[in-house]
Amino acid sequence: MTALEPAGVPLTALAAGAGCGCKLPAAELLPIVRALPAQPDPRLLVGAATSDDAAVVRVREDLALVQTVDFFTPLVDDPYDFGRIAAANALSDVYAMGGTPLSALNVVAFPLERLGGELLAAVLRGGLDVVVAAGAVLAGGHSIDDAEPKYGLAVTGVVDPARLLTNAGGRAGDALVLTKPLGVGAVVAARKRGLAGDALLADAVATMTELNAAASRAALAAGAHAATDVTGFGLLGHLHHLCRESGLAAELEAEAVPALDGVEELLQGEQPPGGSGGSRRNAAWAESFTSCAYGVAGWRRRLVVDATTSGGLLVALAPEAADDVPGVVVGRLLDGPAGTIRVR
Repeated sequence: MTALEPAGVPLTALAAGAGCGCKLPAAELLPIVRALPAQPDPRLLVGAATSDDAAVVRVREDLALVQTVDFFTPLVDDPYDFGRIAAANALSDVYAMGGTPLSALNVVAFPLERLGGELLAAVLRGGLDVVVAAGAVLAGGHSIDDAEPKYGLAVTGVVDPARLLTNAGGRAGDALVLTKPLGVGAVVAARKRGLAGDALLADAVATMTELNAAASRAALAAGAHAATDVTGFGLLGHLHHLCRESGLAAELEAEAVPALDGVEELLQGEQPPGGSGGSRRNAAWAESFTSCAYGVAGWRRRLVVDATTSGGLLVALAPEAADDVPGVVVGRLLDGPAGTIRVR
């Protein structure tokens, strides 16, 4: 038992889900959100209807606010790392829109009496350190008592509307560049079952705490047409949104999709030990818009639906500019039924 694990209770033992894997299922949530009344306001440049990463509200012709909120249950036991991952994940929404984070507010649900103030302070320090690294200001927040810990941020950023990146700008022939490897969801799920070692977890944490700031700047400089970040709905889910809003289809090269070292072993077999509930829900949802070639390895089929937390950016841009974005070309956009994906 350590000072940050009162009574030997690991953070992950108090959470039913893990990170972005605890999202409500997309197949059930999205119809509910789309059924809400629309707000026809010319200031609202991007709202919930397009499944983009953040809302964008115009302030003046050359300035808009990018607003998002993201929080989740613990996916690692180290409270400082939990805070860092949650903060990087929330900030990523702003980067995915081509924006710059300006300020953030803590969103906290915590069993303070059970776990103690020292552990909560470590979570908050982790979040603060990442916000500072992003050049933003952490300006306060809100907390409630909750038996299941949750942490995240409400973030406000700024963007020039002329340089805004959304789901809807993809063009037929665009290359798709993924800026981080996949598999953190599998690692987190396997770790909770005692099936992933310290080195693999450390690699996953390093990936999740890496800010998408440099990737966002590179995408803008390369003239990106569209972008999204890859989080709880998996690569296929977020690509589906981008394709649907761009009115295009996509082709994904399964062998090109990067994975963290060691993830292949976790995802092998018919019922992979690294699987998670969020990933299985993603797989079921993706069946409605994805076709997969016969020869694609089973573990790679599971990789592209992995419920990712604080993943990289998926950027659509002209093929000749793809090398200017740090990452791997994993496919392309093409004419076809909007939102459909072919994995080969």
